[in-house]
Amino acid sequence: MASVQKRQRARGGASWVVRYRDPNNRPRERWFPTAADARIFAKTVDADVVRGDYLNPTLGRTRFSYWADQWFGTTGGLKPKTRQGYESMLRVHVVPHFGGWQVSAVDTPAVRAFLAKMSDAGSAVGTQRAARKVLRLVLGTAIEGNAIRHNPCDGVRLARSQREEMVFLTLDQVHALAEAMRRPEYGLLVRFVTLTGLRAGEVGALRIGRLDLLRARVDVVEAVSEVTGHGLVYGPTKTYERRSVPIPRAMCDELGAYLATRPADPEAFVFTAPGGGPLRHHNFYARHFRSAVVAAGLPERMRFHDLRHTCAALLINAEPPAHPLAVMKRLGHSSITVTYDTYGHLFPALEEALTDSLDRSYRESRAKADLRDPRGFRVDDASNGASVTALHPR
Repeated sequence: MASVQKRQRARGGASWVVRYRDPNNRPRERWFPTAADARIFAKTVDADVVRGDYLNPTLGRTRFSYWADQWFGTTGGLKPKTRQGYESMLRVHVVPHFGGWQVSAVDTPAVRAFLAKMSDAGSAVGTQRAARKVLRLVLGTAIEGNAIRHNPCDGVRLARSQREEMVFLTLDQVHALAEAMRRPEYGLLVRFVTLTGLRAGEVGALRIGRLDLLRARVDVVEAVSEVTGHGLVYGPTKTYERRSVPIPRAMCDELGAYLATRPADPEAFVFTAPGGGPLRHHNFYARHFRSAVVAAGLPERMRFHDLRHTCAALLINAEPPAHPLAVMKRLGHSSITVTYDTYGHLFPALEEALTDSLDRSYRESRAKADLRDPRGFRVDDASNGASVTALHPR
């Protein structure tokens, strides 16, 4: 149990000291100017030790920057692009603000003030959300280290970031965009992405050996990203999952004719830079894609990723329309929720088609049965709607 004792300070004046043992049985003490404060702390620290909620006050006084280093040192297993984003967020936003703070002093009002400061400086909501995520992860490491008890980021909400408007192309517009590309193989790339829904990083990492034109499928197992200081980095897909995507037969014919001009090397990339090296998406986008969008008369806001959105729209509006689960699997979404969040506004037509199909099936089954309702009525079809015939009126 903690003890409270009055002691005389060397400089004069009385003070009160609380002596106690932490959960590791190490002796500790803390000084207070009044007896009341000392007794309150003594009762609190006893209760914390019993409940397992005791916090080491020395750790609570460590700088936030120490815990930031501790946390970042555990991110080595992440994708290089993700880790670079975390490092940038720490260096530019989080550590300059909180680096010199004692970690125990970072509370919820301080987090809200930090995000408000970012907003006032013109940071986008997405940047604020990324900063809050990194801040929360650092403070989570401090919790694990027994320096703080709760994460002050919990419960701090941000406004929804405005999602960029998608551009959905018709197939005629896709062909116009492909024809406007300066190099024929890049026109093929545009059509291929539209019909398969691959991400930019996935098509950049696609190797010839992953194409099975006889089965009309492409195995998506790898993606590439450009990381500052590391160049092109090849690794798993965004969701870390492999998927096999069907290819329309007509596209297989075009790919076959194109690959006939390439060396028969299964490890070679399907699409390359003009000089034959790996395709860098940033260069391709700036030097080829943007000018083709303008030349084809398409909306200037169109991005390369809109080809993937176009693929989803074509699947959903096909006849018969694709089920959301099929769209999810083809595009490689992590969950059906992502599919609905992204393309939910395109699915009403699918709901109508499903309802019409259910109605037809129900009418056919009803025609085969002498259907009676609980009141003894049979419901018959009529050209101007359903009619009700009394069979056994009560």
